[in-house]
Amino acid sequence: MNKRLFLVFLLFLSFSALSQKTEVSLISWNIRDFGKTKNGAELEKIAEIVRDTDILAIQEVVAGYGGAQAVAKLSDILNRKGAQWDYVISSPTNSPKYASERYAFIWKTKNIKIKNRGWLLDELNLNIDREPFLLDFYLNKQKFTVINFHSRPHDKNPESEIEALSNFVVDSLRTPLIIAGDFNVDEKEPVFDLLKSKGYKATITNKKTTLKRTCKRGEYLNYAIDNIFHSIDVKKNDGGVIDFVKLCNRIEQARKISDHIPVFLIFRIERKQP
Repeated sequence: MNKRLFLVFLLFLSFSALSQKTEVSLISWNIRDFGKTKNGAELEKIAEIVRDTDILAIQEVVAGYGGAQAVAKLSDILNRKGAQWDYVISSPTNSPKYASERYAFIWKTKNIKIKNRGWLLDELNLNIDREPFLLDFYLNKQKFTVINFHSRPHDKNPESEIEALSNFVVDSLRTPLIIAGDFNVDEKEPVFDLLKSKGYKATITNKKTTLKRTCKRGEYLNYAIDNIFHSIDVKKNDGGVIDFVKLCNRIEQARKISDHIPVFLIFRIERKQP
């Protein structure tokens, strides 16, 4: 190999070392009333659905007794399926009566690390009923941040919460950044225009993510309100929904797990952190 080719080869190795190419998968799931109402069989089913992901973000963890215990039980079930997992649970959100919840993250520890246990964004608790939960993850020393968010219901102006969160993200947080959750608003609505103008993209479009109470004419999916938004330096390799229902006659059993189906993002991070 001549000297010039050798230098090109060294440059290629240097560039490869600086670029993060390892894929990460993330599932976001509003698991309705995630607490003591979930029995062992239902937790086992949830574990089978999410076992292949690297990170699971859960919304609607019960704030009172049973919520934290359900997260711990799910993590224990996952630990018995061939990989080691860890978890964090937020404090109860500072919410109006009957609206308080917790958020949770569960992740595989082999490649994904953390340096803190995350925190609720208290700066937003006057603008958002269930203030989001933020956690920094590290993959090969590469930091990326995930915000876990559950907006207020569609008839209580979730748009104002999304606007407040968008302004905070744009003004106060660094990327790579992912916002995962139940927005109660379709990503096509104008309220997401600020995020999109800053390079954020929705993982899915035109994908319904909630379950009807009954299946009519073969249709059991309802609204497109769950999503994962990612900053421009989070490169999407794949994304979609995990339809664990599939057949009309399974809708009743499926709704015992949740009235939402999971959303997933497979991504890589290419920007070198300073």
